[in-house]
Amino acid sequence: MKRQTGFTLIEMLIVIAIILIIAAIAIPSMTTAKMNADETSAVASVRAINQMEVVYQAAYGGYAETLANLGGAEPCAKSAATACLLDQSLAGGVKAGYNFAAVGSNPSGGMSTSYVVGAAPVVFDRTGKRLFCSTDKNVIRADLNAGGSTTPPDGAQCTGFSALQ
Repeated sequence: MKRQTGFTLIEMLIVIAIILIIAAIAIPSMTTAKMNADETSAVASVRAINQMEVVYQAAYGGYAETLANLGGAEPCAKSAATACLLDQSLAGGVKAGYNFAAVGSNPSGGMSTSYVVGAAPVVFDRTGKRLFCSTDKNVIRADLNAGGSTTPPDGAQCTGFSALQ
């Protein structure tokens, strides 16, 4: 009689079960790590916008009206409307799972004398949970976002957030 080689059905089912158990343990950890990376990127982006607002203010005598004013399509021609200070993805308002907005306010002599930067997750509890914001005071603030908002916070909301430690 010939001897057959190979795996039995039971052996294959045991291997598949082990793979599924490992995946069930690993996938939630990976999702949490990705969300933390998106939140870290959002804080870095808010910090970059703050820095570019200062550069914009030094060059044009006031803060940018919108986030788009800090960017510009390639090839970029520097002006108050397109300062060429931020990359196009961030100046477009979405980067690394977060929506961004920067709005100038308190106009005087045609230029903004203050601004607010806000960041909110594109998909709450998937790309991030927390909201981030900053003003011309350059203090980055965060909120736990219990309401699950995906809209970047404005100046009134930002003042109620706690400073990021």
